[in-house]
Amino acid sequence: MNILTLINALPGAAAQGLIWGIMAIGVYLTFRILDVADLTVDGTMCTGGAVCVMMLMSGHSVWVSMLAATGAGMLAGLATGIFPTFMGIPAILAGILTQLGLYSANLKIMGKANQAVNGNKFDLLVSLRNVKGVPFYQNTILIVAVFIVVLIAILYWFFGTELGCSLRSTGCNPNMSRAQGINTNVCKVLGLMISNALVALSGSLIAQLDYGSALVTMGQGTIVIGLASVIIGEVIFIRKDMNFALKLLAILAGAVIYRTVIACALTFSFLKATDLKIITAVIVAFALALPVLQQKSAERKLRRENAKKYDALITQALGGETHA
Repeated sequence: MNILTLINALPGAAAQGLIWGIMAIGVYLTFRILDVADLTVDGTMCTGGAVCVMMLMSGHSVWVSMLAATGAGMLAGLATGIFPTFMGIPAILAGILTQLGLYSANLKIMGKANQAVNGNKFDLLVSLRNVKGVPFYQNTILIVAVFIVVLIAILYWFFGTELGCSLRSTGCNPNMSRAQGINTNVCKVLGLMISNALVALSGSLIAQLDYGSALVTMGQGTIVIGLASVIIGEVIFIRKDMNFALKLLAILAGAVIYRTVIACALTFSFLKATDLKIITAVIVAFALALPVLQQKSAERKLRRENAKKYDALITQALGGETHA
């Protein structure tokens, strides 16, 4: 392992982790709040990047481009939500169908498999060139951190409203929600729209971070990365008494840890960039298995404690009989 290479890679990994964290929050909303594994996100990530890049090339500002990308993500979420709620298609198949459709849509948007904008000619919000050695107000990590704080504040406010509570109730107990007069189908569609909007927003930032480039394959494995970030954040940080905003921050921290582990792994001389997929698979498998391993460890500890208490009671009872 080259320590100097690792130190130089950490700022970029932190910036990527923060941006991928926005996507992870979107995955968390469907996976934990709505209790749905939405596979649309693989296509939505690319849609966000493609729309943002093409809008920039058309002369629009970066903020308008990012807003358009977010809107495109909401439309993708709307399509995914309509399939299971109004057409009776299973949710996981609905995500696959939308993802397949988005592949062709992304090619139509970009006109080819990849598009890039010159970062020197276009005013990009974030860039890997600005993670160190620049004034603080241009630092990508600081800009993204402030952006995320505002985003989490908006989400925290929204999910505290009546509509947001209805959405959370729908994922927790849909039958009881319907009994209370909540339209669960509308809530599911809304949740998927918000989730995919966040994923597309993350895609627009990733496209800018990668020197203004969008690839039709840039979203491959997004759902796996998102789930890994969610599981890592839950295992390490989330506790039962945490409020919603802190849970979102925990998911964000999980994404940063994930990207940092990837950066550390790639500094080993025997690992190449082409090994990224297998590294990801190992990390995700470990993250998914960790809660089960922790539970089994806790159960074994509890059994040992109960056995000790039982032995102590038996010893005490036998001692009492002997004394008598």
